[in-house]
Amino acid sequence: MHLGEELFATSAYGTPESLEKFSQHLDRAWIEEALLSTGAATVRRRRLPAEQVVWLVIGMALLRDLPIADVVRQLELALPNERGDRMVARGAIPPARARLGAAPVEWLFVRTADEWAHRSADRDRWRGLALYGADGTTLRVADSDENRRHFGGQSVGVQGRGESGYPAVRLVVLMALRSHLIAAASFGPYATDERHYGTDLWPSVPDRSLLLLDRNYLQANVMVPLRDEERERHWLMRAKKNTATRVLRKLGKGDTIVEMTISSEARRKDPALPKTMEVRAIEYQRPGYDKQLLLTSLLDGERYPAKEIVALYHERWEIELGYDELKTEMLEREETIRSKSPELVAQELWGILVAYNLVRLEMERIADEIEVSPTRISFIEALRFIREQWQWAAITGSPGAIPKRLQSMRDNIRRYLLPPRRSERAYPRAVKIKMSPYLRNRRGGRLK
Repeated sequence: MHLGEELFATSAYGTPESLEKFSQHLDRAWIEEALLSTGAATVRRRRLPAEQVVWLVIGMALLRDLPIADVVRQLELALPNERGDRMVARGAIPPARARLGAAPVEWLFVRTADEWAHRSADRDRWRGLALYGADGTTLRVADSDENRRHFGGQSVGVQGRGESGYPAVRLVVLMALRSHLIAAASFGPYATDERHYGTDLWPSVPDRSLLLLDRNYLQANVMVPLRDEERERHWLMRAKKNTATRVLRKLGKGDTIVEMTISSEARRKDPALPKTMEVRAIEYQRPGYDKQLLLTSLLDGERYPAKEIVALYHERWEIELGYDELKTEMLEREETIRSKSPELVAQELWGILVAYNLVRLEMERIADEIEVSPTRISFIEALRFIREQWQWAAITGSPGAIPKRLQSMRDNIRRYLLPPRRSERAYPRAVKIKMSPYLRNRRGGRLK
């Protein structure tokens, strides 16, 4: 059977009914293009062809409490045999994932994220600028020899404990702040600085936008390339305590244009960097807190008022809330990626990001129907409802009814509406879980 015939034969079975609602967002043509573009399309008839395995990877992210074989069964991903039987041997699943690899799922994420997140950010602008945030986090991965060699882990320099119990992957995302949709992502070994992964994201920052960053990114090779007056591309971040500036002119109380000197070391690494750069410095103080200094490329004091910029900066925390949704709610705070090889870790992580965006996209459409911000919809309740519908379908054997029940979710979503944010509330950073005082016990073996 030729490749085109195989894709046609697979598509004849359609998208799994239990994923039909999501398939309205995720065009099947994108999946086919992802497989063809990366050379991963199934070249002969299989019970688990590549297109169905893509849905398996997405389903793994949304049904975290189920073994992978049960995800295949619940979502009816295996094609029927000549007897109409959809059961597939557990041993057939790992080879199917290995044949697919990570590239098609990455392609699918990039394609969908580029369309969904930028379109979402375009809907709710501040003074003509779309709002984005970028920041990093870490996720544990399965403690296999391959993963530990590739990803490494955090060093625990106490009592000779060595590396952390699990290897870890470092992840950095670009997020549309007012909808939490992820526009781009980069990840890899834990030891690599997150700012290195950030450089992969900057080309995805569109024209007429403002990028909110943590002060960890306060360095010339980030600030200079991101700033583009002609394209109206800007950044905003907090200054470090040792940031040195020279006042050039005042725009108002606590609002100045300053000059920053770019170090010779930075210019040695990147000769294209100038010796100095002009930025805007805005000083402010919240009741009960120390004075803070914001730095930004928004130099026009009339077009971009200082008070609005101060208020806007605190939207940077939306990316932290997005990470909380991803790690605490979607991954159920068991954020160990199940896969035991770097290639399948990447495949699984791209699938998690696609699944997260699918949930967020559905929440955005729900928010439109009741005319509120997408951040007013409870991620926990929406995700819980979607999972319940799939579990219900598995019990009743009626996955075809899920689209109608998801419409019921939209009809009754007002009970999932969160109250307006209370800006006066504050939650200082604090350690919630203390490191264990006991020595670490790695796989196999007993501590003496």
